[in-house]
Amino acid sequence: MLLCKMAAKILAIVRSNPVLRITPATLSIQWNKLSSDTSKSQSSESKDEVTHTGQAWENDDYRMSRFEYQPKQVNPNWAINLIAKVPPKPVDAHVACCDGGGGPLGHPKVYINLDQPGNHTCGYCGLRFYQDHHH
Repeated sequence: MLLCKMAAKILAIVRSNPVLRITPATLSIQWNKLSSDTSKSQSSESKDEVTHTGQAWENDDYRMSRFEYQPKQVNPNWAINLIAKVPPKPVDAHVACCDGGGGPLGHPKVYINLDQPGNHTCGYCGLRFYQDHHH
């Protein structure tokens, strides 16, 4: 990616000046000048934005080449933050049943023991349940 950009800049310089004669020495000087300019601009850029899976790469990482023509789009609404906003569900029984909403969008049915006090989380979807005592 970086090499292609530098080569394109050198080609643009040659095309803009038809009198310019390309020799190995001239090419070497232009290459060194462009590589020092790009390294300065890269050091001033910030690091890659972190995704919900923890992926973040340095600017010179080859995996960043897929974001050369359009910026990386990171959704700020991570599932763990969204599920934390859902209030815990009260359950009258000692056992809660969670299937993640049922149907094809759910998950396998699990039974959660609510004998201990506090919130109990479903291991699949993160929904929280607690035993509602009516004494």
